Amino acid sequence: MMARTLFDKVWDRHLVCAGPAGSSLLYIDLHLVHEVTSPQAFAGLREAGRKMRRPDLTFATLDHNIPTLGNRMVLEDDLARTQVEALRQNCREFDIPLFDLDSAEQGIVHVIGPELGLTQPGMTIVCGDSHTSTHGAFGALAFGIGTSEVEHVLATQCLVQKKPKSMLVRFSGMPGPGVTAKDLILSVIAQMGTDGAAGHVIEYAGEAIRGLSMEARMTICNMSIEAGARAGMIAPDQTTFDYLEGRRFAPRGEHWNTAEKDWRTLQSDPGAQFDSTVEVNAGHVAPFVTWGTSPGMAVPITGEVPDPNHGASDSERNSIVRALEYMNLRPHTLIQEIAVDRVFIGSCTNARLEDIRSAARVIKGYRVSNSVQAMIVPGSQQVKRAAEQEELHRIFTEAGFEWRESGCSMCLGMNPDRLQPGERCASTSNRNFEGRQGAGGRTHLVSPAMAAAAAVAGHFVDVRNWQYKD
Repeated sequence: MMARTLFDKVWDRHLVCAGPAGSSLLYIDLHLVHEVTSPQAFAGLREAGRKMRRPDLTFATLDHNIPTLGNRMVLEDDLARTQVEALRQNCREFDIPLFDLDSAEQGIVHVIGPELGLTQPGMTIVCGDSHTSTHGAFGALAFGIGTSEVEHVLATQCLVQKKPKSMLVRFSGMPGPGVTAKDLILSVIAQMGTDGAAGHVIEYAGEAIRGLSMEARMTICNMSIEAGARAGMIAPDQTTFDYLEGRRFAPRGEHWNTAEKDWRTLQSDPGAQFDSTVEVNAGHVAPFVTWGTSPGMAVPITGEVPDPNHGASDSERNSIVRALEYMNLRPHTLIQEIAVDRVFIGSCTNARLEDIRSAARVIKGYRVSNSVQAMIVPGSQQVKRAAEQEELHRIFTEAGFEWRESGCSMCLGMNPDRLQPGERCASTSNRNFEGRQGAGGRTHLVSPAMAAAAAVAGHFVDVRNWQYKD
């Protein structure tokens, strides 16, 4: 048999049939829904008189446009209230489990899927959200879909797709102290560009990837979409199995033993061919900061804002000029001289317990700068409780951070947590597009440790030189 990649193996397992013009019908193992992209899909089912094919393979949560302060059961925003009530009604009507705002398991969809054990190796997983690629950290093929596709999966538990190409991103060496998974993936996107992996599924491999925790691997796969990829994947290993074992929806007993034996076969075969390969020396990566209006506009913390005159083409030069105008930055400004007004630690990229611990270690013993408003939003109620059990919330509140309830929060301008025009934010989220965190807001993507250090200093600093107060 021809050597196959991890992606090939998972794709082949779920191929129902091949169709015309290179299209394929794939079976979907897990469908995750939230309040924003699902209402029209359920309405389509009703209008067509269809039932759900497999309601037992669909799970719902509230996350995108919910508040993270106050009485969250009372939604003041009309659109948010309408969407939330629609999801509640749809889940009742179609018998779908919903992790509502009063649930102990509520949280961001891409946080609760793994922590509940819903996400498992070898699965196909879809959700009406582009960062569904997060779940690929478990060796699953996970990708975002549009509203019409959400309806198709609800009705058939299948989806028509064209098979993407495959790309290997291989990290040699190990990252140095202070360099995190967020820095590794930002360095890759800066190297290849935001369309460098367009039409591909990325498999991440190498010594640095194997050394990462599952939470860090999720950060890597989460941002695959920012390089233009359809999905990101990491082959499961003992780290994966140790994370999953015992979780609520994970297999148990003999079912676990059978599943683990199968999961261990989900590796790219020796000699498997990829359509393209990118090599990265993890030992050469520094903490990264985005300066512009796409995740690819990023440089090491030791760098400076680029000069448009150094662009390789008219298009690139024009792009830099526009980004600098929006971000109100001047060429050659040192990254460490850029002051921030807000700090946001949260999102499906960096709101897990490990991220909160990383930020707390930096913050401990310090106070947030008087010029900065800082907030931390756990990715789920489980994460929030775990952090509070470790007294991490006290470290943040004593330092001057706001400690919030779980949700997508300031990752996107769809809820009350928004930047005001002109405000500059150090954010652990995944996108820095114009207006992403609020109209006129300026976003710089960084790791949790870098965000925490910026909150204290009032500007970006190299966390590798941080003086920790243990």
